[in-house]
Amino acid sequence: MKEKSGITGGRIAVYVILILLSVLTIIPFAWMLSASLKLNKDVFAWPMEWIPSNPQWANYINIWTKIPLLKYIGNTAILTVVVTLLQLLTSSFAAYAFAKLRFWGRNLLFLGYIATIAMPWQVYMVPQFMMMSGMGLNDKLIAMVCLQAFSAFGVFLMKQFYDGIPDELCEAARIDGLSEYGIWAKIMLPLSKPSLATLTIFTFVNTWNDFLGPLLYLHTDSKKTLQLGLRMFIGQYSAEYGLIMAASVVALIPVLIVFLALQKYFVQGIASSGLKG
Repeated sequence: MKEKSGITGGRIAVYVILILLSVLTIIPFAWMLSASLKLNKDVFAWPMEWIPSNPQWANYINIWTKIPLLKYIGNTAILTVVVTLLQLLTSSFAAYAFAKLRFWGRNLLFLGYIATIAMPWQVYMVPQFMMMSGMGLNDKLIAMVCLQAFSAFGVFLMKQFYDGIPDELCEAARIDGLSEYGIWAKIMLPLSKPSLATLTIFTFVNTWNDFLGPLLYLHTDSKKTLQLGLRMFIGQYSAEYGLIMAASVVALIPVLIVFLALQKYFVQGIASSGLKG
């Protein structure tokens, strides 16, 4: 009986800790939602009113008229979808070559490519910017697409999953006359749904929330992304925090939809790719 009691007590302690951590994680989002329904002067009022007595639903209307928010959302959606699809294509394709094909210098090339993960983007963003400008791609969405179409992290993630697929499966397909492209498209991709879903979530969230990249490359107002649009709510002398929080809530919705749609594959993809802690 003591042993059972000890196990129950340990589980209760774990559940309490998880609940506390979940509450701490949710508090900023609850504050954001609350602030989105307040006047600017009431956002930082103390004591805090979690549920506004006079909710300002007009904030969710004004965000569409203060700035061309719909245009920014459209630009961000196009950029995010294109980059996500390209990363899924290039990462899975390169990962198949590194995992299942034998060629000279494979391990050295893979090591060199993956080593770029440890290099911060700020180290090479200036020469990268000069290269894009020299190609005439400055102030164009295609510049952002070219820069983010390839991902060393995505290749690493997919390769870890492909390594777990038996080589005998590929050998049998080759004996049956299937080409390497066919093996990748008809065998590897259908088996790698968890890793593809995981990579989709990471890429979608990172691209949707990217601020520094669009800030450097996009200058024309009609080409700006949502994150740059949020920055426009901050004036020269003051910030309209109620509008910022309302726009932030709207910006969060697509990310939540993507995550909820793919969450059943997310944990499986992390575990099978060897990225769990």
